Amino acid sequence: MLRQAWRWSVFRNTTAGTIRSLAAAFLGADCPLRSSGGPTRGFEDIPNPLSVKSQRFLQPQPARYLSLSVFISMASGGDHPSSNHHKHTNRLAQERSPYLLQHAHNPVDWYPWGQEAFEKAKREDKPIFLSDREERPDVDKVYMTFVQATSGGGGWPMSVWLTPNLQPFIGGTYFPPRDQGRRPGFKTVLMRIIEQWQYNRATLESSGQRIIDALKKGTTITANPGESPPLAPDVANRCFQQLAHSYEEEYGGFRDAPKFPSPVNLMFLMCYWSANRRTSEGVEALQMAMHTLRMMALGGIHDHVAQGFHRYSTDSSWHVPHFEKMLYDQAQLAVAYITAFQVSGEQLYADVAKDILLYVSRDLSDKSGGFYSAEDADSVPVSGGLEKREGAFCVWTASEVRELLPDVVEGAVGAATLADIFMHHYGVKEQGNVAPEQDPHGELQGKNVLIVCYSVELTAAHFGIAVEKVNELMTSARARMAEVRKIRPQPHLDTKMLASWNGLMLSAFARVGAVLGNEAMVERAVQAGYFLKEHLWDPDQQNILRSCYRGDQMEVQQISPPICGFLDDYAFIISGLLDLYEATFETEWLQWAEELQIRQDVLFWDDQGGGYFCSDPNDVTVLLRLKEDQDGAEPSANSVSASNLLRLSHFTGRQEWLHKSQQLLAAFSDRLTRIPIALPEMVRALMAQHYTLRQIVICGQKDALDTASLQAAVNSCFLPFKVLMHTDGNPESFLCQHLPVLSSMTQLDGSATAYVCQDFTCSLPVTEPQELRQLLLDTTNPLETA
Repeated sequence: MLRQAWRWSVFRNTTAGTIRSLAAAFLGADCPLRSSGGPTRGFEDIPNPLSVKSQRFLQPQPARYLSLSVFISMASGGDHPSSNHHKHTNRLAQERSPYLLQHAHNPVDWYPWGQEAFEKAKREDKPIFLSDREERPDVDKVYMTFVQATSGGGGWPMSVWLTPNLQPFIGGTYFPPRDQGRRPGFKTVLMRIIEQWQYNRATLESSGQRIIDALKKGTTITANPGESPPLAPDVANRCFQQLAHSYEEEYGGFRDAPKFPSPVNLMFLMCYWSANRRTSEGVEALQMAMHTLRMMALGGIHDHVAQGFHRYSTDSSWHVPHFEKMLYDQAQLAVAYITAFQVSGEQLYADVAKDILLYVSRDLSDKSGGFYSAEDADSVPVSGGLEKREGAFCVWTASEVRELLPDVVEGAVGAATLADIFMHHYGVKEQGNVAPEQDPHGELQGKNVLIVCYSVELTAAHFGIAVEKVNELMTSARARMAEVRKIRPQPHLDTKMLASWNGLMLSAFARVGAVLGNEAMVERAVQAGYFLKEHLWDPDQQNILRSCYRGDQMEVQQISPPICGFLDDYAFIISGLLDLYEATFETEWLQWAEELQIRQDVLFWDDQGGGYFCSDPNDVTVLLRLKEDQDGAEPSANSVSASNLLRLSHFTGRQEWLHKSQQLLAAFSDRLTRIPIALPEMVRALMAQHYTLRQIVICGQKDALDTASLQAAVNSCFLPFKVLMHTDGNPESFLCQHLPVLSSMTQLDGSATAYVCQDFTCSLPVTEPQELRQLLLDTTNPLETA
């Protein structure tokens, strides 16, 4: 594990060794704490960007506890179904989280994370069992750090045992129900912990305290006084080399199998190309990004019938996915694909971006304007039965395809039917197209996961018909199949609405809509902005709220008391608001972004060491003050904040935010210098600092066509180091009040006029969109002008 590798030098000679020895004593000297081998879908190890070892992934799950005869139990979160027909009901029935509600009738006395469980554990003097993650990522980060340091790795589901004072003393990942060879079963682990708690408790408690003390030292991320960020070109070059080393050339991506979309890597590579486009490394970086995006779009990880992307691929060719769909993947991939369109002009990438947002609009959108979190991988198969199966909603048998698409295609070779052409193009086989090694539980036997096997041109040539005809046929076939999918048993929908993930999707709709000039998409982004302000912002306390939920009557509900937002909630929303301003030129979004950044600084900024803590450092129930140090499935909040601070310093003239961004980057200097592949999003922010953001100022009436034309010219270009702002000449406007220099910028001959500036030293003004585009393309290489 990457973070484990960073910290080994710290922990090697500390009490981590003692804890590992103690764990071995509990479980047997040869019993590893980590378990669950094989290619099973649904278990998530923390990804190591430097490794291509087997790792399995799972949707984030709840922080909760288990109750046995000597254990207190806990969870996090919702919608509670009636317990009248259930043998067991626990406290999770009072939660609102759809995930937690799935466990409300376990024969386990789960508690949500909170004072009720803490006090019971102290009162009854019992240890606590903590399992998984959901609404408290801050809690998860603390105990996952412990698991990584003491068991040699980490992942989910996570299993940790705590003292009543919340200090961990043993932890691991998944334990099977019964012993499996050298792997202890869950019951064995429990019995040995009970024994140690009764007869060796003092050692447990003192070891727990020592490991927490060691972790506090080992996880510190801080800048030395006067320290500057590392040199951006050196860091970017090293990040590129590390990504190139892990790149898989045939199908793209950064490992053999399983493969993950990794949008943070793809965005870095396109940014790196922009800064190095005349070098062989820059060209290689662009090729890596474009090829990966193309192969994902053609693969089975992309839902060709109902749009959107599945969580990851279990094989190296993007064919057989883990079928779960996550909101944060859709958001980041939409941005990556629209960026690829800006770079290349190739319509495929724009189509995929639109395709993703179509899925989100249809299946993950609440009428309030918010976005739901996820769609499950499992569902009841069409053939019936109560047992859910992975991918049942998405896969097809050859006979289903033939029955649905029987039409003979006029002019096709051999009187081919629509089914023949479709099956050829999408790799449908009579016996199914999923290899047994990709289907360990036999759930996909005889089924087909659609994957584009041939270009439209090759399919057209094979059947002797026109390319345009093939496109029409495939569109018609997919539409028919989508209608059939609608009547299949639906996968469970996680209708929890998280502030952070909604912030990511706000960015996606704003950016894709702006690039494509799609007013409906931009309007959907505006709706999301108002949703965040109405339902996930407490104006009285001036706090973002972490989450809200869809109620029984489709209303938006909150838990009481609500969970206050964490760093990623603020950072992702601020980034989305800045993108929304650039898409709409409505300064209310810019103004709110400024307010949120001020609040984020108050809540999370580390005055001593620079950078932001992940959660409120004053929360005494969270034992470690952590700063996330990895851009993974989502970018880290510190990485996004580094960019937000820089952008806001240009929008507002607040130099203290420029300095904060520099302090933040300096705090992460060690990570950026040694393992930049762990923080590709932060490397982008470092590059933006180095090359200096250009200000593109459009002067004109906000709703005028000539203003919109200049805005569209800017949005047609990939400009990773820029801010876009608008002024109508009103000295009382928000921007002019912050940036008085804007008042001196005027329209030429009454036409909307653009200025391209650096530190507000500007080029000659232009009024023609094509002239502006050319100016931006001519000066977009920062190496030539820095």
